[in-house]
Amino acid sequence: MWGWTHAAIPSRRYTVRVTESRPRGNDRPSLRTHQVAQTRAALVAAARHLFGRDGFAATSVDDIAGEARLTTGALYHHFPNKTALFESVFEAVHVDLLEASMQAATGAADEVELLTLGFGAFLDAVLEPDVQRIIIVDAPAVLGLARFTELDERYAFGAITAALGAATTSGRLRIDDPETLARLLLGALTRGGMLIANSPTPKKTRDAVARSLGAMLEGLT
Repeated sequence: MWGWTHAAIPSRRYTVRVTESRPRGNDRPSLRTHQVAQTRAALVAAARHLFGRDGFAATSVDDIAGEARLTTGALYHHFPNKTALFESVFEAVHVDLLEASMQAATGAADEVELLTLGFGAFLDAVLEPDVQRIIIVDAPAVLGLARFTELDERYAFGAITAALGAATTSGRLRIDDPETLARLLLGALTRGGMLIANSPTPKKTRDAVARSLGAMLEGLT
């Protein structure tokens, strides 16, 4: 569902400064690109808010355009349909989870602690109703299992595999096939998120899932 290791994320942060000035001939393409990016970002932000609050099925294209203060024509200019917009929202949420997981894992003593802290950050995020609805409840049905899995692994598989491989190299874990284990752990996280989403006591379930994942990792030492 996400990834976080330093190997997967560039350590250098870049800041883009947009300086307002009177448009000149050579500035028009850049200004146009900026306006397009702003419009797209507004649509994704509006859709994220509504999808997270009301769910995919209950949110219409008109609702999203109105929330973004844009026309439906502008929405369809950037996204062919509501599902494509949902996919962008799904990826945006993943980016936030990526950042939260990386921050939670900062200062981890070893790869096992890094994985444990990263998993915990994801489970904490699933306690948030909007993240839960978008990532756990709606995404598998809206995107379809194949696309959901593809996007899920795009953000997490490489990072988890790298951490498992590093733990094996250091002797912290004994793993014959890091790639297969990474996919199994991703499946466990998804299932854990579903358990939390359907639990009458989400926080208690979150803690139980975290303990079980930790026990799985420790069982490989």
